[in-house]
Amino acid sequence: MFEEVYIALVIMVGLGLLFATILTIAYKKMKVYEDPRIDVVEDLLPSANCGACGVPGCRAFAEKVVNNELNVGKCTVSSPTGIDKIANFLGIEANKEEKRVARLLCGGGTMESHNKAEYRGGIQTCRGENVVTGGPKDCNWGCLGLGDCEEICDFNAIVMNDDGLPVVIPELCTACNDCVEVCPKGLFEIMPISQKLIVQCKSLLEGEEALSRCSVACNACNRCVADAQEGVISIKNNLAIINYELNELADSAAIKRCPTGAIVWLDGEVQFENSNTNELLPLGRVEVNLINDN
Repeated sequence: MFEEVYIALVIMVGLGLLFATILTIAYKKMKVYEDPRIDVVEDLLPSANCGACGVPGCRAFAEKVVNNELNVGKCTVSSPTGIDKIANFLGIEANKEEKRVARLLCGGGTMESHNKAEYRGGIQTCRGENVVTGGPKDCNWGCLGLGDCEEICDFNAIVMNDDGLPVVIPELCTACNDCVEVCPKGLFEIMPISQKLIVQCKSLLEGEEALSRCSVACNACNRCVADAQEGVISIKNNLAIINYELNELADSAAIKRCPTGAIVWLDGEVQFENSNTNELLPLGRVEVNLINDN
């Protein structure tokens, strides 16, 4: 009886030693070396994990920077000082890239554009309202104002103002693209922060009809085209279009004679600082009651 137990014990110990040896050899053969500088670079990054650099997360970005696959300047969320620290640590040159931010291409809030209907019940989100005939707003291209973009922004870079429009805070915006993807009207666009001239309208309606639905709509009057440098602005489908390839030629002269305030110059980077808030005349509404199964 004792001999059987002894033999079993020897076999178990032998198998344990055998497997331990195999695992040790496998670990040494299959071990993947990781440059310790990656941890240092990751700690120096802002830990936003926003993906604005084109890489999914700061860790992956740090790996590519250390491996000379990406320049550290691709991180537009880091401060210039932070970028320089990483560059100095790695002994490389930082080619800093321009900060990019989300811009809202609509200036028609609750004061400028009426709702043609009032929805009750249902899903109280922009995406939910948009499913039903494009939402309640009289301008079918306008911001619905329920703040899906504010909710999805993990960096608190978007806040809803008193006019029912989302305001982007450039200092907090990482250009992560979440607001672009969540907006059912496609009203957000990621732009270099140097692009000061923007059109806050996407309506394709003709002049008077567009203005009957929103007091800050572009009426395609062509004044901005005449006042801007040649080629900077053109009119297509009743809407002013800016050629950002000629951004260096853009200036605030293009907005001086805009009769509605649809085109703006973002001096100071605050989009609605000097926006037109002319209200439309009162408009009768109809109520649409949606059944909420919840």
